[in-house]
Amino acid sequence: MSEPVAATPAPLAGIRIAEFTHMVMGPAVGHILAGLGAEVIRIEPIGGDPTRRLLGSGSGYFPMYNRGKQSICLDLKSPEGLAVAKDIAAKADILVENFRPGALDRLGLSYEALSAVNPRLIYCSEKGFLPGPYENRTALDEVAQMMGGLAYMTGPPGRPLRAGSSVIDVTGAMFGVIGILAALEERHRTGKGQKVVASLFETTAYLVGQHMAQFAVTGKPAAPMPARISAWAIYDVFETQDLPVFIGVVSDSLWEKFCALLGFDELWADESIRANNQRVLARDRILPTVREKVATFTRAEIIARLEGTGIPFAPVSKPEELFDDPQLAAGGLEPVTLDTGAQTQLPTIPLEMAGLRPGGGAVLPTPGKDARDVLAGLGYDAGQIDALISGGAVAES
Repeated sequence: MSEPVAATPAPLAGIRIAEFTHMVMGPAVGHILAGLGAEVIRIEPIGGDPTRRLLGSGSGYFPMYNRGKQSICLDLKSPEGLAVAKDIAAKADILVENFRPGALDRLGLSYEALSAVNPRLIYCSEKGFLPGPYENRTALDEVAQMMGGLAYMTGPPGRPLRAGSSVIDVTGAMFGVIGILAALEERHRTGKGQKVVASLFETTAYLVGQHMAQFAVTGKPAAPMPARISAWAIYDVFETQDLPVFIGVVSDSLWEKFCALLGFDELWADESIRANNQRVLARDRILPTVREKVATFTRAEIIARLEGTGIPFAPVSKPEELFDDPQLAAGGLEPVTLDTGAQTQLPTIPLEMAGLRPGGGAVLPTPGKDARDVLAGLGYDAGQIDALISGGAVAES
């Protein structure tokens, strides 16, 4: 009898994660691993992670990066609560943490202490900096973007601007996941875990490495993106009758097609700009003509002409518009029950594996919701569980 086909890929099924995290970078590691099928036990303080209560731009952090996890609330200042945390780590395959350097060490939850009990443990620390002169500094996404040159490259000259999402937190989490998966593969061969460290600053440096390489190759500093010299003449946002659209013409064959589709007969007739580099040098002459013509169309009309042609284009969308995006509706969003009970949809892990997409219905855990199940899974009996909860070392929702 054949095995039933799984509705979603779960390559990490059977892998248990102990997660000591807050904000974005650490929780994003756990969310990716949970989306790939791992069991993630999120250890929160009594009352729940304060990230749950952030306002403004922080109000989306918790629901986005904590789906599909179990929650247990522990008082790590009590011997009993700390003992439970150590039990969770002792029975975990992976531990993820992103607190300030030394914070977990002082509680006896360092890699050295835990690996002595659980040698197979893979311990992932998400930090501001890798070892070096800055390693004890406190960092945030903004700190890394400013120090690492990303804010300089994003804003106009003299006006550094952070990227419009927590791009370094999330990318740093992704590098942490890469390190974890590599450590899991090595553990298959050696039977031993190891410590993995990912960081905000070095992640930023990796992302702007292309601009460092540009300087190494040309001897000229890279200009901020709004003032850059583009590698293509048509590679910009254009105004239409209603809404803006990005268009990129990145080859000579696409230039011919672009001119034909939008009626630029006079530009195509100019043989002096048939080659890409010629067009780049003539960009100041070409762009006003293109902008004037594009502005006579609506965005929908431009998209209708460019759809299926191979010419890169994109409507300039707002995040709230993505809820109704037909591409995401084809499998890129998963239903989510927030801790208030409200229903929404949020982006799932952006992968396809063996023809299947990760994700599915996800419930955001209320603080301590899974306390009894987690403790029972560790081998605690009902009396021990009741004593821990009544004594305040463990809280349940």
